[in-house]
Amino acid sequence: MRLAITTALLATLSLNPLLAADWPQWRGPNRDGRSPETGLLQAWPEEGPPLAWRVGGLGGGYSSVAVAGDRIYTLGDLEDGQYAMALGRTDGATIWKTKIGPTWNDRFLGPRSTPTVDGDRIYVMSTEGEVFCLKAADGEKVWSRSLPDDYGSHLMQAMGTTDWRYAESPLVDGDRVIVTPGISEVALVALDKRTGAEIWKAPIRRIGSQGAYGAGYSSVVISHGAGVKQYVQFIGRGVIGIEAESGKYLWGYNKVANDIANIATPLVDGDYIFASSGYRTGSALIKLSPGGENGVQAEEVYFIDPETMQNHHGGLILHEGHVYTGTGHNMGFPIAVKMEDGEVAWGPERNSGKNSAAITYADGRIYFRYQNGRMILVEATPEGYREHGTFEIPDVRKESWSHPVIAGGMLYLREQDNLFAYDIRAR
Repeated sequence: MRLAITTALLATLSLNPLLAADWPQWRGPNRDGRSPETGLLQAWPEEGPPLAWRVGGLGGGYSSVAVAGDRIYTLGDLEDGQYAMALGRTDGATIWKTKIGPTWNDRFLGPRSTPTVDGDRIYVMSTEGEVFCLKAADGEKVWSRSLPDDYGSHLMQAMGTTDWRYAESPLVDGDRVIVTPGISEVALVALDKRTGAEIWKAPIRRIGSQGAYGAGYSSVVISHGAGVKQYVQFIGRGVIGIEAESGKYLWGYNKVANDIANIATPLVDGDYIFASSGYRTGSALIKLSPGGENGVQAEEVYFIDPETMQNHHGGLILHEGHVYTGTGHNMGFPIAVKMEDGEVAWGPERNSGKNSAAITYADGRIYFRYQNGRMILVEATPEGYREHGTFEIPDVRKESWSHPVIAGGMLYLREQDNLFAYDIRAR
């Protein structure tokens, strides 16, 4: 009897080899936009991959989704407020929803933050800059902290720009949650993930004149550059490194900052940090090494001018020594750059997508999602730009900005009130 059960179980697993894969936070398991999954479609049929299901009722917003266990988590603006919500992974049915603040009623309606799943808790940030810890089972609030009220936080604003509200996705690391007030007195703060109590707060010094005072629209990543565990973040004045254990300021790099919106999450690769921003700013590779007043020094390896490469938003992917992204301010033209020296391998290319592109990597392919709702599958190779299929996301009525998510052989595309799940497993 035991042999029969084991055989049946193995048969089931062989038919569904990807079902255990999760995408528990912003930009995936390692916050680098990369899915570890294989066995995916290498080319799409003319009509695109098959749609497994779609569900509405998520409200307005550009939040992506987190996928963990049998749940999907996201944020949305409904009529009476802004909500965190949990959906069933197999059909998108609503399991619970919890109000986390007021709606954001402007042209760019709705939240941008992606929930972070950590065991039996999820962590979210509202557009008002309030951080919540919720129970994953039922959405019950465990604790909350307000970055503006508790730390005097505000977003970078200059040249008469409007306040585009908070877009950060919290980082959970061990026993703590890391979020970004973004001001000189408190650039980052570490909170106890169970209670919300402050562990440390990190003041920084002035790192240059470019950019604008305040938090940016990026999210924290972890680096062990120069042998020191640190949190790397792109704030209004530039890219910074903060020692993980103590909250001590280690280094800052100002040249890649603009004074309107620093958005793209930096790439981490050993002792190197790659960062890019739009508004005619450009891109840079930074090397971390032991030394300097605080124990880690940051040196610019090269700077790429904005005419060659700038990522407005939509993100960066590092694959086999090359950085792939959409370049041009609000253009998203595909480009591949060798990370070691900044030389362009190919691009920028023109395709049927329009405006900025949010990108995700899986199984040798990069998924470009354009503002006009066009999905394009591109081979991740420095040898040249090669498309392997396109399709249109249904019912696109606003900017199609939410980042694609790949988990368990499914491609999840949040489109404002709707969530689409496409089966991208190779047959």
